[in-house]
Amino acid sequence: MHFNVLNKNDEIVMSLVHYFITEENYTPIVVKGVKDEIWLENLDGPYRIIRINSNYIHNDEQYKFDLFKTKKVIEQIRKKTLSLSMNTLNIFINLNDSVHINEEEKNIASIKFHNIDEILKDKNIVQIFPNIKNKLIKDKEGIDLIVNVTNDINAKTVEDNKVFTKIFEPKKIIITPILITLCVLVFISMYIWGNGSENTITLLLFGANFRPLVQAGEIWRLATSMFLHIGIVHLVVNMYSLYIIGKQLESFLGRWKFLIVYLGSGILGSLLSVVVHSSISAGASGAIFGLLGSLLYFGYHYRLYLGTVLKTQVIPIIIINLLIGFMVPGIDNFAHIGGLVGGYLLTMVLGVPGKTRKSDRINGSIVLILLIAFLSYMLFGYLR
Repeated sequence: MHFNVLNKNDEIVMSLVHYFITEENYTPIVVKGVKDEIWLENLDGPYRIIRINSNYIHNDEQYKFDLFKTKKVIEQIRKKTLSLSMNTLNIFINLNDSVHINEEEKNIASIKFHNIDEILKDKNIVQIFPNIKNKLIKDKEGIDLIVNVTNDINAKTVEDNKVFTKIFEPKKIIITPILITLCVLVFISMYIWGNGSENTITLLLFGANFRPLVQAGEIWRLATSMFLHIGIVHLVVNMYSLYIIGKQLESFLGRWKFLIVYLGSGILGSLLSVVVHSSISAGASGAIFGLLGSLLYFGYHYRLYLGTVLKTQVIPIIIINLLIGFMVPGIDNFAHIGGLVGGYLLTMVLGVPGKTRKSDRINGSIVLILLIAFLSYMLFGYLR
């Protein structure tokens, strides 16, 4: 004797959940207070949220109330993930035919299905998710469906956990201490072989940033200036910041990506600085702001895990330091801005494991090249 442990609605839900998790990289969201509905999230997907609702909705009033509750949940997710908008696909499995779906609702696309065949024949769904025609389970039912779905989702979860573990597990930090040591050694050297870190001639001899000399061909100053510091307070503040931010980001990105971001954003910060003003400048703060820009990009893509850190630490630190830079004389705020933008773009180009798409890397490369070309033209063409 054969018993089917699932009804048709359950089978549709399981097939859809299986497809969106294993093929479209959606992950389940725990939403308190809901019953007979599943919420899935992929912040890089064509729909950031997919809601599959198998509750029976028998009239327009019940549908409108359901839509109201859906908007409330979406707003909570939007705030948590620092998203400006949250486009949502609202799938109804058990909707009465007499209910009128509001297809013009802002950022919420509602659609109803009664069976698997309706899903596969829906032109909009197939256009947005072309793989659904071949990958949606449609020839399994009952126990066979449960086994297939469970095994595939478990395998996908194991794969995702490997990526997550590789990124967030503690690692030995090497590059950050080396960078700090180099800055300290250069600072000491300025007193041994020069007249101190605050002496103009010594700063220039050791490679400080200075527009006339860079325009004369000493381009290397864009890089060497990030290892110089003017006074012990300048050194201590920057090295402490580098230690706190650097060891965290080096762990996330890996040593070589971290080093590229640090050096590249420092050089870009120096380039913007020397374009905007012609005074002598030095310091690692442009590169450190580059790390903040990198952390901003990385944290945005992993904001389900780092969203609170972004809101309470990274973004406030960036804003406060930029404001201080504009209010306090002598701070090279344009190096900070250049480094911040450089760190963000370089991390976009290098990519975040499991998150960055090829199109993002291409777009980041184009913007970075155009920015460098524009600043180079300003420095060696327009300002000469």
